[in-house]
Amino acid sequence: MKKAYPIPLIFTLATATAAAGEAEKNWQIASELGIILTSGNTESSTLKGAITAKQELQRWRNEYKFETLYKKDEVSRDDGSKENERTSERYFASVQGNYKLNEDSSYFFVYGSHLSDYFGAYRNESVLSLGYGQRLLKGENYYLDGEIGPGYKYFEYAKDSAALDSKGNLLAGTTDGEVIALGKLNFHWDINEFVKFRQSLAMEYGSTNTKSRSETELMSKLSDAMQMKLGFYVTHNSDVADDKENTDTETLVTLIYNF
Repeated sequence: MKKAYPIPLIFTLATATAAAGEAEKNWQIASELGIILTSGNTESSTLKGAITAKQELQRWRNEYKFETLYKKDEVSRDDGSKENERTSERYFASVQGNYKLNEDSSYFFVYGSHLSDYFGAYRNESVLSLGYGQRLLKGENYYLDGEIGPGYKYFEYAKDSAALDSKGNLLAGTTDGEVIALGKLNFHWDINEFVKFRQSLAMEYGSTNTKSRSETELMSKLSDAMQMKLGFYVTHNSDVADDKENTDTETLVTLIYNF
């Protein structure tokens, strides 16, 4: 098994440098926070946080994301005692720069992301991709964008992974990389002045593993700056260790503050 190393997200500075000469800048920044605490017969705590920044320039449309999820649950021991344990901890960051070919219809994109998941199918995943995007549908209050392109992915197996290579060796803690094909669909629908619907589908197709993710979000406006969001997320990995699940789901309610 060859060794590989995570992709540094420094490459994204190229997008910022290319856009530095643009005079007109327009930023939209949103912070997101959700906290769930339970006590009594069962104790648990969940923290979901995110920051999204969008930058609109004359030739570039850039988006920056950072997300984190942390969860603790009460776990029963063999001796009957109970103890709070960390059951989920995940950090995700991504940057995408879209170079506009015309007003809305098409663009070239460069995309980079890094995922660190202490309890996931893979411990670390880094992706770098280039490609082409096209507005497939557009209405008065909705649009559908599609993106496709080649990329490269580095991934690290969890240290407790039971996955084996072709020779029967444990892959726990090892890293590898492969060429992937990346495809995305993003649907935005402003139902009315107060309610918005978002649906995105993404696939990273590779010879070792194919990862698919669906994000369904319904947002309700509470004030000019505040929104409430109900989100349902599904992540599927085609190839995981025997001790891991192929599919992970999340259902969350969070508050969003727009700057």
